[in-house]
Amino acid sequence: MAEARPRVLLITRNLPPLVGGMERLNWHMADELSKYAGVRVVGPVGSASMAPASVAVNEVPLKPLWKFLLCATWRAFRVARAWRPDVVLAGSGLTAPAAWLAARACGARTVAYVHGLDLAVRHPLYRSLWYPALRRMDRLIGNSAPTAALARTIGVAAARIGIVHPGVDLPTATSQPDDVSDAAVQAFREEHGFGNRRLLLSVGRLSSRKGLREFVTRALPRIVATCPDVMLVVVGDAPKDALHAQAQTPESIRAASAQAGVADHVVFLGAITDYAVLGVVYRSADVHVFPVRELAGDPEGFGMVAVEAAAHGLPTVAFATGGIIDAVAEGQSGHLVPVGDYEAFADRVVATLTEGHAPRAGCIAFARRFTWPQFGAQIDGQLAKIVPAWPVREESV
Repeated sequence: MAEARPRVLLITRNLPPLVGGMERLNWHMADELSKYAGVRVVGPVGSASMAPASVAVNEVPLKPLWKFLLCATWRAFRVARAWRPDVVLAGSGLTAPAAWLAARACGARTVAYVHGLDLAVRHPLYRSLWYPALRRMDRLIGNSAPTAALARTIGVAAARIGIVHPGVDLPTATSQPDDVSDAAVQAFREEHGFGNRRLLLSVGRLSSRKGLREFVTRALPRIVATCPDVMLVVVGDAPKDALHAQAQTPESIRAASAQAGVADHVVFLGAITDYAVLGVVYRSADVHVFPVRELAGDPEGFGMVAVEAAAHGLPTVAFATGGIIDAVAEGQSGHLVPVGDYEAFADRVVATLTEGHAPRAGCIAFARRFTWPQFGAQIDGQLAKIVPAWPVREESV
């Protein structure tokens, strides 16, 4: 008789129709776990249509937030009682109380994958209800060393904290003939009128933490003074459904660039959700700029976009804050500069531009450490620490 597979119930709001790194991570986590376990998900309406084939989804309303939390908790409780999972997994700190209550219904182990911001929320209600639930988890998995440090500051015992960095899709473009990938790059540049201009790239939600408005005001003019052909290409839009995120609208960034005299060096492409299209944009750029600000109560948990850039051979220049220090390998996949030193940031961008394609091989080699199968194997390894019969993959570390 075949040995019964363990069961995992994943509860998360961070799934499509929301778009972002946390959403991709949760689907990949469900997909990778389903290779060794039965997986069911409690997630928002609209997520089932995009789920991995091997994962069953129980949908609840996405908005308003209170309704999602109540419905997700009730649905997870009912699924847990009927299905009896071995592990109830919160996809972020937001669903930790729901995971804890569902686990109580069936005697399961509890785990939360935390991202940084979910450990730094200052709201007193969150601190009084969510922090105790996080402290009661059998295991917390942080996305970076700084996130693990945040977990310790809220009272989680160090012995119950693990670190598993998010994964990344290695682009198929790197395995294509050069003439094919180069043709796509050339077509992209021609479509937008970039010609042979050197391109700086910013990818992600336009939140206050990402610091793009400050970058165009305090760093971009210095870069343009040395490299007048430079163009900053912005992929992303102001956050709408993200919790706690304060927006920097494209209009406010355009106004700041005009005031700084660099309006002709900034172009917005909006959000791009097609990973193949985004891959061409990465491949077309010369430097990925990641000027994340260090804001109290709003940490950058990891910086997956820096690893995505590296996977396409694109070096990153970033401030050394939060989990970005885990996402950028100094001298291999890019460079880290002191937080808030915009002159140093600008000078490092200029220096990186002069390196041309030299860093490409090092970037790709660094990104290969973050494949989704490796991510899944490490998650398995973390679950094995609390579930004795968990079938660990050979590559788990």
